Amino acid sequence: MKKNTHPKLFEAEVICQCGKGKWTTLSTKDRISVEICSMCHPAWTGEQRIVDTEGRVERMNRRYNLK
Repeated sequence: MKKNTHPKLFEAEVICQCGKGKWTTLSTKDRISVEICSMCHPAWTGEQRIVDTEGRVERMNRRYNLK
């Protein structure tokens, strides 16, 4: 058996950018930052908002002259 083949395991703190979502999990990183959690995701909060990924909304607005 080879020695030291497994990475070091941390009890990581996961923090959402909204500031409301914080929890702990096991990971190879000691701290994890996420963009959207269940506290701020539109599917769970009932809010209607656009989650823009890679400028898709701006590209569509330019293409069809919407704004």
